[in-house]
Amino acid sequence: MNQTRTLLVVALLFVAWLIWNQWQQDYGVKPQQASAQATTSASVASSGEVPAANASATSAEVPAAKTPDFPATASSATSAAAPRQLVILSNDVLRLTIDTRGGSIVRADLLKFPKEVKGDTSPVRLLDDSAQRLFVVQDGLVGASGSAAPDHLATFAPQAASAVLASGANDVSVDLVWRDASGVQVTKRYSLSRGSYIVQLQQRIDNRGARPWSGNAYEQIERVEPPPPPKHFLEFYDPERSSFLGAAWYGPQDKFNKLAFDKFEKDPLDRSVQGGWIAMIQHYFFAAWIPPEGQSEQFSTAELPPASNDGKTRYLIRTRGPGITVAPGSSAVAQARLYVGPKSQSTLSTIAPGLELTIDYGIFTVIAQPLFWILSKFHALVGNWGLAIVLLVLLIKAAFFKLTEQQYKAGAKMRKLQPRIAALKERYGEDKQKQQQAMMELYQKEKVNPLAGCLPTLIQIPVFFALYYVLMYSVELRHAPFYGWIHDLSAPDPYFILPALYTLTMIATQFLTPVQGMDPTQAKIMKAMPIVFAVMFAFFPAGLTLYYVINGLTGVIQQWVITRRIERADAKARA
Repeated sequence: MNQTRTLLVVALLFVAWLIWNQWQQDYGVKPQQASAQATTSASVASSGEVPAANASATSAEVPAAKTPDFPATASSATSAAAPRQLVILSNDVLRLTIDTRGGSIVRADLLKFPKEVKGDTSPVRLLDDSAQRLFVVQDGLVGASGSAAPDHLATFAPQAASAVLASGANDVSVDLVWRDASGVQVTKRYSLSRGSYIVQLQQRIDNRGARPWSGNAYEQIERVEPPPPPKHFLEFYDPERSSFLGAAWYGPQDKFNKLAFDKFEKDPLDRSVQGGWIAMIQHYFFAAWIPPEGQSEQFSTAELPPASNDGKTRYLIRTRGPGITVAPGSSAVAQARLYVGPKSQSTLSTIAPGLELTIDYGIFTVIAQPLFWILSKFHALVGNWGLAIVLLVLLIKAAFFKLTEQQYKAGAKMRKLQPRIAALKERYGEDKQKQQQAMMELYQKEKVNPLAGCLPTLIQIPVFFALYYVLMYSVELRHAPFYGWIHDLSAPDPYFILPALYTLTMIATQFLTPVQGMDPTQAKIMKAMPIVFAVMFAFFPAGLTLYYVINGLTGVIQQWVITRRIERADAKARA
């Protein structure tokens, strides 16, 4: 069977699948607005236990902490009345903006990732406090048994207006302080290290009062659904639209789980997890709170009403730590890590178990991950992702060389039978049933399998889909240049040169694959296929088109060499 014919079927199925995904996004069930009376989540009882590593002093006579209450919404009168001051904390890869109202991180700029290759080269802003793109991380303490505590609405006093990593230094930090008339002081410290997207959080509780302090530490992520990307007639090729956007969490027992925005109200999360993390993820980047390893946490989600008239429904995922009790004159420290950055496959697994699963290739993960691993090894060797793709093609071609040889041998046998097949069609005319029966008898007699030539193509179909996902969802290939006019392998070829080259390879393949005896209608479709593929590949990532250009060129060379070898062997046998 002609390889090009099989590719057409694959292409049509692929386009149908993309259209279906886009249809579900545009016309599927949308999240409903929460009522004005909605609250963040039900309060969960505190354990009352004090982790030995977190508290420097405890007392057996101190009563267990009771149920703490979380603040309902960040738009409360207390928060609105508090004066706002923004503090900058920055290292060489990450610039954070911290709001003294709550001590929350309200902006995060990824300094090594420009928005565009050309044009707007300002850094990607992952966290944002604007109403239409709200995406912030928050943390705080909730008191129990009447203990005063600063939540994410309380006002902190910054110890510096900004803190920027100095030349030659490896770490930088900033402190924010909250004090209460009862004698309790909380110092919130954010720290960054050189070259790292990990934010270290410490909440130090100093109890200088006369009564024990009891409560819990918590961390949460709040965001709205951002405006959709601009529409265009081939929007189903847009990875921003097809990639998952929403909450995610991980636990050793339940593994990786995603929660779309339209599932927050119907399927809320409320689970005790030990050794996990919570996150909000999107196409290339994400933010995740990672509690201390081995610490038991309560994960929960909530759907919140808009914070203002022009705002949107807000979605929140939270982790609450175990109860902490601090005796008078003692102190305790609650710690957590925050990751704000790219889905880098080489580092995420070293930060926390399961964090690499935020790079979601879907059902093609089992193929996509090994493909990326091979690509990364080739990239380390040659220093260019485009060359790595070329080497990947050559590796796959070498691995399937014997199968490809069998494909062309089967094609050669089919060509020999074309005159006899044409005679059968002429003999039986419109009687398709007898015609097919006679052709099957001919195949059996000559020991020809008409489907044998499809095997190499069918094997490469999963590779096609997996590589598509690798190129669309791997941040390492975002804005990765090749040579000449290709400045971004994850974007379409701006001048359509690669699609044109692939069209030429298809024409060469058809020239080397005679179609005598083919149905006239089918023959016309085959002639139109290069145009169909030219249009389709014009909107594919340049890296994927490059893969198929090299695959097509090597295939033409293989077909020409193997076909000539078979013809020489047949000529020698006849002599």
